[in-house]
Amino acid sequence: MSLPVNARVRAVPNFLASLQAVRSFMEEQDAASASMRFRKLQAEVVKARALLSFAPASGRPARFLDARSGWGQFQAEQARKLAQAVGQPGLRELVLARHVVLYAHSEREVVFLSIRHERQLGYELPEHPPG
Repeated sequence: MSLPVNARVRAVPNFLASLQAVRSFMEEQDAASASMRFRKLQAEVVKARALLSFAPASGRPARFLDARSGWGQFQAEQARKLAQAVGQPGLRELVLARHVVLYAHSEREVVFLSIRHERQLGYELPEHPPG
């Protein structure tokens, strides 16, 4: 019996920028607890990375891809273009404690695209994906 090959997990610059935006928001919201809350989020992202390296399709299908509103369709198109730019066909979301990670994946690679708070309406996505 052979063990499954772990998928490579990486993040695009947009994910890192959205993570920094989360940190900035936490600091504006409550500077005293921001550092602790951000460390907790970082730990959740590390756990997510480990889970997705083992099982890339663990997240739910990205719910907004079938949106009917203009904004939702715009977000879906941006996400599809970003996934295409990184060469990964599948788009999924992984729910953390209070945040949701948008990622693209195949069986061998996972690419973190963006992160948002559960109450945010949409993801921060580049208008023109790299590539």
